[in-house]
Amino acid sequence: MSTKAEPAGSTSVSAEPSGGEHLRGEIRALTGLRAAAALWVVFFHFRFTPGDAYTPYWQWLRPLVISGEYGVDLFYVLSGFVITLTYLDRMGSGPFGGGARRWGRTTVSFLWNRICRIWPVYATVTVLFFGWLLYKATRVTDGFVAYQTVQPVRDVPHLLEQLAMVQLWSRPFFDGASFVGPAWSISAEWSAYVAFPLVVLVIWRLRRLPAVVTGPLALVAMTPLAWLTYSTGSSTHPWAWGLRISGGFVAGALVCLAVRKIRRTPQVRRAASALSVLAIGEIGVGLWWADWRGQGAGDYAGVVAVAFPVLVGALALADRGPARLLSTDWAVHGGRISYSLYLVHVPIFEVFWTCMGWYPSIAPGTALGTFLIPQVFLLVLVVAHLMYRFVEEPARLRLRRHDPGKWGTRNQHEAQLSGAGSPRDDRADATSATPADRPGRVASPGSTSRSGSTPGAAGDAARVAP
Repeated sequence: MSTKAEPAGSTSVSAEPSGGEHLRGEIRALTGLRAAAALWVVFFHFRFTPGDAYTPYWQWLRPLVISGEYGVDLFYVLSGFVITLTYLDRMGSGPFGGGARRWGRTTVSFLWNRICRIWPVYATVTVLFFGWLLYKATRVTDGFVAYQTVQPVRDVPHLLEQLAMVQLWSRPFFDGASFVGPAWSISAEWSAYVAFPLVVLVIWRLRRLPAVVTGPLALVAMTPLAWLTYSTGSSTHPWAWGLRISGGFVAGALVCLAVRKIRRTPQVRRAASALSVLAIGEIGVGLWWADWRGQGAGDYAGVVAVAFPVLVGALALADRGPARLLSTDWAVHGGRISYSLYLVHVPIFEVFWTCMGWYPSIAPGTALGTFLIPQVFLLVLVVAHLMYRFVEEPARLRLRRHDPGKWGTRNQHEAQLSGAGSPRDDRADATSATPADRPGRVASPGSTSRSGSTPGAAGDAARVAP
C-alpha cells in the first residue's frame, strides 16, 4: 500500500528451513485472484438482468455463475491471509512483548489503515446510492426501490449506521441491511478488523506449529460453512454471515502460518503450481456437483469453500500455471480495482434495470435494450477503474497522513531532532509506527519487490469482502 518496499524481514518467520526464498514484495498472483473473485460476484448479480437474450451463450457456465456469492468467502480467506502475513510480527506479541504503548500505537495504526483502505469508496457509493433510492421512491408506488427481498430503511439514522459500517452487527440476516446489497460483507469484514488485535494474540501462539498442522486446520475452519450448505442446501441461516467471516478469516490466517514455514525452493514452486491447478479443478467439480444435486431447488455450492485456503496458499508459493496467469499486468490491475468494482457494480446494474422498466425503448427484449446489456457490463469496469484512480487511492493516501497511531511518535521525533531523546528511542518509534501503514506487500512468485511499485497490491486483498 505504500510506494516503498517493505522492510526486509518484516513479514518473515524467524524459524524456517534453510534454502529457498522468503515471501517478500507483492504476491501478484493473489492480487490477480482478487480480480477473479470480484468478477465471480459481478457475474452472479449480472445474471439477474431482465431478458434472456444472452442466456444460451453462458448457460454452459451456469454452475459457476449461479454460485458467485461464494466469491465473498474467497475474499475473506484472502483477507485473513494478507492481514496475518503483514501484521502478525508487529502485533502478535501483544502489549507485553514489545511494550503496551507501542502495541497500542500499532493497533490504532492498523485500524486507521483499514479505514483509509475501505471507507472512502464505500462511503461515496453508499451516499450516492442512498440519494438514488430516495429519488426512485418518488417514482414508484409499490415501495420496491432496491432489488432486495427485504427493503432497506431509507432514513438518516440508517445512513449513519451504514457509514459507520456496523449495520450488520446486530442483524441475524444481511437482507435489507445495506442500501447497496453486497455492502453487508464490508460490515462483516470491518468486524473482523476490529477483532483482529485480539485474534492475532492467539494466532501468534500458533506460529511455531508446523505447516502440516496449520494447513489442515485452515481446512477445518472452512468446514462449518461447507457442512451447513451440504446438509441444508442453503447458506442463509441466522448469523450465518458471522460463520462465514470468522471461518474465512481464520482459515486465511492459518494457511498464512503454514506458508510462512515453507521456503519457495524450485521443488516447492512446482508442487504449489500443481496444487493450485488441482484446487481449481476440485472447485469446478464441486460447483457442477452442487448444480446437479440442487436441480434449481437448493444451494450446495458452499462445499467448495474448503478448497479456498488450499488455492490461496498454493498461489502464494507457485510461479507457473494459474499463478503466472493471475500475475499478468491486466489481472493485477483488475485486483487493484476489485474493491471499487465490487461496490459500484450493483448500483449501476440497479439503475439500468430500473430504466429498463421505465423506458419502453430499452425494455427487456428490445433491440436497444439487448444491445445495451453488455455495454453496461463494460461501463461497470470503467467506473471501477475511475473510482480507484480518482477516489480510492487519493483518499487513502490523504487520510493516512493523519494516522492517529503516529501522533505521539511525530512529537518524539521532532524532540529528538532538537537534541532530546536517545537514538534508541528513535529507532523504537520508527519500527513501531512506520511499518503499520504498509500492509500486504508480499512477493510475487518469481518476482522481486520494486520500490516505487504501484500501491495496492496483495494487501488490498484484505480490504474487500463482497
